[in-house]
Amino acid sequence: MDTQRAILVAVDTGEYDVETSLAELAELAHTAGAEVLASVSQKRKGYDRATLVGSGRLEEIREFAAANEANLLIFDHELTASQIRNIGEKAGEGVAVIDRTMLILDIFARRAHTHEGRLQVELAQLRYRLPRLAGQGKALSRLGGGIGTRGPGETKLESDRRHIHRRIEALEAQLAKLENHRKHLRARRKKDEIQSVAIVGYTNVGKSTLLNALTDAGVLAEDMLLATLDPAARALALPDGRTVMLVDTVGLVRRLPHQLVRAFHSTLEEAALADLLLILCDISSPDAEEQIDVAQEVMRELGVTDTPMLRVLNQCDKTEFLPRAEALRGDALISAKTGAGLESLLQKIAQALPETHAEMRLLIPYGDSALLAEIRRTGKILEEAYEEGGIRVTALVDRRIRHKAEAYRI
Repeated sequence: MDTQRAILVAVDTGEYDVETSLAELAELAHTAGAEVLASVSQKRKGYDRATLVGSGRLEEIREFAAANEANLLIFDHELTASQIRNIGEKAGEGVAVIDRTMLILDIFARRAHTHEGRLQVELAQLRYRLPRLAGQGKALSRLGGGIGTRGPGETKLESDRRHIHRRIEALEAQLAKLENHRKHLRARRKKDEIQSVAIVGYTNVGKSTLLNALTDAGVLAEDMLLATLDPAARALALPDGRTVMLVDTVGLVRRLPHQLVRAFHSTLEEAALADLLLILCDISSPDAEEQIDVAQEVMRELGVTDTPMLRVLNQCDKTEFLPRAEALRGDALISAKTGAGLESLLQKIAQALPETHAEMRLLIPYGDSALLAEIRRTGKILEEAYEEGGIRVTALVDRRIRHKAEAYRI
């Protein structure tokens, strides 16, 4: 399929920074495989109910599209079915019309590799498109096989509503089973007192690179938005001897549509239920502070208010951005790419996590080898020596069995 040539369109009503949002939309379009020809914005007091932009501006867009062989309009706002139809009719033959949410869903459809990820994407797409199907047959056919059509096939989208409702119910049932399985795994981790640390942040700030740097995970790390969709979890050894689970999560974007938060709730819950959050931002970006705000806002939407957080500022090897890093008052300054600051970050993670083990020096009689075996199983032996009176050890002892070890403390 040839690269789609896109024009980005936004209406500036003063609700948010349109210039920044359009820059992000351009990155998203690039990630989806489109070539962005131009960005167009219009200042208005409110959105036009029929076409979002005024008829005069839409005519200008149509003429520019025809002159430059553009075949895709991407609106930086959610469009209704009638708006998609009206804009499509005036945009000219061969010009498809999608909105920001459809674009993000398209990227998610390309990026989902696990079974659960693909189910979540299809469910989000069907929920979003169902109320927009009325009278959209012509508009849908304009999309052909391009951006905005990945995931559920066109035949599904043109099926009757009853079929779509049945498909949504089937997807919800499958995801519920997967969620129950995930809950069992979380319960087991909690029972075994396995702590988890989640990397949370705006898309493309280096979350996967950080996971790889700390754990040699080998997770895809690309310089584009929403490169990671499916969460990855790897064991992370801390300087105090503990091993915790480090989780990489889906990248967040500004104005993340609510249905996406809802669809990926189970995935984001890995972050919501973590013992510690690493809020990662890229200080080389002028929007570094907003990146932190976006991550914290999504966590609040998920009900995460009491979980300890560390602000981790990435790309601190670039000295020209250090003044910005100082202004952001980060808890850890790192470079995920070069490894700078990672040892300090690990120390701070260990300090921020609730204590589960304590270092103890013990002389355990040979007759109580069962205790030593339990310490090995639930903690970690740091030093060990066999003496006449028993086994002398320095160990990280799980708090649940500390009372048993107290009798042998040196």
